[in-house]
Amino acid sequence: MAKVVVLSATALLTSGSSLAPYQPRPSLHFASNGNFDEAGRFAPKDFGFNIADVASAEMLDALPDGVFGMIWAGRCEGPDARFQETVMSVIQHPKLFGFYLADDPDPSGRWRKTCPPENLRSESDWIHARRPDALTFVALMNLGDEAKPRFHPELRPENTHVDLYGISPYPCRRDWPECDFTMIDRFVDAALAAGIPNSAIVPVYQTFGGGSWTAKGGGYRMPNAAELREMLVAWRRRAPNPRFDYAYSWGTQKGDVALSVSSSLREVFKQFNGN
Repeated sequence: MAKVVVLSATALLTSGSSLAPYQPRPSLHFASNGNFDEAGRFAPKDFGFNIADVASAEMLDALPDGVFGMIWAGRCEGPDARFQETVMSVIQHPKLFGFYLADDPDPSGRWRKTCPPENLRSESDWIHARRPDALTFVALMNLGDEAKPRFHPELRPENTHVDLYGISPYPCRRDWPECDFTMIDRFVDAALAAGIPNSAIVPVYQTFGGGSWTAKGGGYRMPNAAELREMLVAWRRRAPNPRFDYAYSWGTQKGDVALSVSSSLREVFKQFNGN
């Protein structure tokens, strides 16, 4: 592994024998799940994260200055009464960033409950009609595999009116001798082929491993600090200035380890996020 070179707070973290061309880094950073400590404090702020995973106006009220909230609304059932109640409870809050409309939406219903694009469109339109600057977000499901990823073209922005799309290669696996960072290029290319513009892509960084998650390659392995730096650099080359970026996950799930329990990875983000 080549020596890691750390540039200034406005430059690009990189590794290797030559520096990647300078590109501006995103100023907004999200890490989902279990963001608040026992005292009710937004713990990721210490490491440069400034979009919180929240569920209510009260949680938005509790956010520190400079931190905004992402509200989960992931049912894909259109703007029904429950959806409207969720949205209207926070829609005018000054700390609202946007709405997480779906995780792995599946228009076919083959892998998950059917999520028709028109449901996402009606939800996104309902939000935008009431607050145009509130962003809508979905994390896309890979319908292919690691070698040939594929995203459903029916979910492109023209069909759904969704603003932003999370793309999540998760390149570190237990049975692989090293992380496959070329997955990032393949996943971005697949998103572009499905009609997702580069300006709408949100990089999703792998910050979890182990537990009962299943995947090709013997399941997921937590990257180490050097691997995380390489992952960040690879993403910067393909999505140099996204509206925000996304570390999955801050909190642990399914018996795994995640960012909240890894001091070495948190320090990488503290540096990379500009603190």
